Amino acid sequence: MRQDQLDIPPALAEDLDRKGLEFLADLLQVHVRRHPRSVEALAELGHALTRLGRIPEGLEVDRQLVRLVPDNPTVHYNLACSLALAGHTDESLDALEAAVDLGYDDTQFLREDDDLDTLRGEVRFERLLKRLEAGAPAP
Repeated sequence: MRQDQLDIPPALAEDLDRKGLEFLADLLQVHVRRHPRSVEALAELGHALTRLGRIPEGLEVDRQLVRLVPDNPTVHYNLACSLALAGHTDESLDALEAAVDLGYDDTQFLREDDDLDTLRGEVRFERLLKRLEAGAPAP
């Protein structure tokens, strides 16, 4: 074992990662309370909450981001992910279509993103993928 490596059991490493993420989420929540229009902090908070499995809280943050920066394709994409994780298929597809209409074009990531697993097989999702692959403009 190298001197700069610790031999940490996987369960402990996972627990430490979670505690670190919880600390980050708490810290970001304090910052956002003081600076409610901080797009960067809100984006990080939404991501942290989602990774912690706190989907309803992450979803509310994503909705707030869409209100703050409605022309940003990434915030619409992240909203689509949160909605999909929360089981809101139609609303998720609406947000995903908005993201693409605003310029989101990472077809590969869209195909592989686990957050969107519940959308796979949906006609609208498959149609959106085909539109992106064809490079078709927004309708």
